[in-house]
Parts: sequence; C-alpha cells; structure tokens
Amino acid sequence: MITPAVSFEFFPPRNLDQSFRLWDTARALAPLGPDFVSVTYGAGGTTRQLTHEAVTALASHYGLNVAAHLTCVDATREDTMQIVADYAAAGVHEIVALRGDAPQGQDRFTAHPDGFANSVDLIEAIAARGDMTVRCGAYPEPHPESPDTSADVAWLKRKSDAGATSAITQFFFDADTFFRFRDQCHKAGVTAEIIPGILPIQSWAGARRFAERCGTSVPAWAEEAFANAGKEGEARLALDVCVKLCEQLVAGGVDKLHFYTLNKPELVLKVCGALGVTPKGEIPNAA
Repeated sequence: MITPAVSFEFFPPRNLDQSFRLWDTARALAPLGPDFVSVTYGAGGTTRQLTHEAVTALASHYGLNVAAHLTCVDATREDTMQIVADYAAAGVHEIVALRGDAPQGQDRFTAHPDGFANSVDLIEAIAARGDMTVRCGAYPEPHPESPDTSADVAWLKRKSDAGATSAITQFFFDADTFFRFRDQCHKAGVTAEIIPGILPIQSWAGARRFAERCGTSVPAWAEEAFANAGKEGEARLALDVCVKLCEQLVAGGVDKLHFYTLNKPELVLKVCGALGVTPKGEIPNAA
C-alpha cells in the first residue's frame, strides 16, 4: 500500500485554552509534513479576524503551508478581496473558497447586496489574481440545500471551471460513497483534484451531530458498532474504523487524505502512523 500525502484542518481559537490546544495540535502534527493545513471560518463570518490571526501564526511560526478558509457571507466584494490581498502580503497563497453558512438566526444564505453571490463567483475572482491556489468544498452526499448528488457534481464542475484546482469533500463513513462521487465527477469532466475529507471520530455523539448538520448519512453498521462498543471501547473502535476507511480509499487509488482534526491531534497521529505517515523532522520551534 502506498503512503498517502496528508493535510489537516484546524479551527481558530476563541479563548486562551483553545489557543493552547491549537498550538499543541499544530506542534504535534507539523512534523508529519502535511501538504497543507486549513483554518476554518466561523458561520456568518464570525471568526474572520481569528481565522486571519491563526493562519498567519501557523504560516510564520510553524513553517506550514496554510490554506485560509474564506466565505461570501456578510461582506462586500471589496472587503473580501482585501482579505485575500492581506493574506498574499503575509505570504499565504492558498484559499479554501466557500459560499459559507447563513449567519445565526437566518434559515438560508443570502448574498450581501455588494458581495459575491456564491462560491463560483468568489473562486473566479480569487483565481483571476493569478497568485493564489484556490481550493473548494465538495459533497459526496447531497448538500442539505441540494436536491441530489448530480446537482452537487454539476456545481463542483462550475467551481472547477472557475479556477479551483482541488476540492476537499465533506466527511463520509463508507469508501464507496466517495468512489461513486469521484466517478461521477470524472464523468462530468471535473478537472479539480478531489481529496476525501476524513473525520476521525473523537466522540460518536459528536460525529452523529456533525453528520445530521451536514447531510452525511450514518450507516446502520456504524450505529450498531458504536452502540455495542460503549464508552470503554469507543476509542479503539474509532481508530479501527478510521484506519480501515483510509486503507480502502488508498487501495482505490486515493493518494491524498484531508483530516478534520477538531484541534485534537492524538487520534489523528495514531491513524497516520497506521498508514505509514511518520514524522519527517524535528518538531518546529514556535518561538
């Protein structure tokens, strides 16, 4: 089995304790030599400044290639593109361009009158600069606002055509879910690289909540397995399930995996170790 390249997603800290957790997580995972790490953007743009601070710190102190999440929510085109310019000035040249979720209290996304209408428009504007690698999101199972997977494939084709060179998928439980989606995308002419998003299950209850929120189906085998494992067996089962999923993906031709870390490195490190992804150097000095 080949050893896959890996990348990691972090979220920006909102308090001092979360800051320590983020830096500890980055310090633990940086030696694995990730292709890139991404930093999320809170719903409604609520972590805009926190995301910027985390991105620039990870890039400057840990030597990581950082992809900053950026959304269209509640911002003008001018303000959004100024954020991109600020990242470029700070030496950050990767963006994960997303439409974004609706602000709190709103049922659906509504574009700012002077803002980008959707992720395709945002991707096109960033790509036109010529100095940014643009990544985007993808949905192996229907997005909560999408009628079916075919619509998601068509939308990803538009994002790819607009300039996104890679797409990171929402998490899923079965490898076949990813393979079916990948095959549909290739058939539709999507040229962007499709990287599977992997959620190591830190908590089964938490994973189920995430799944419900983003439209990921929870298979009966997973419900039964985690119910039978109980609290004592959950951690071991989570490791086995994640490693098996990753091994199936690699066996099916996947050579890159993107891990949603939740700023908790321990399980991610164990999964990577089982896949042959080991430290490539000294832990960076974040001084």
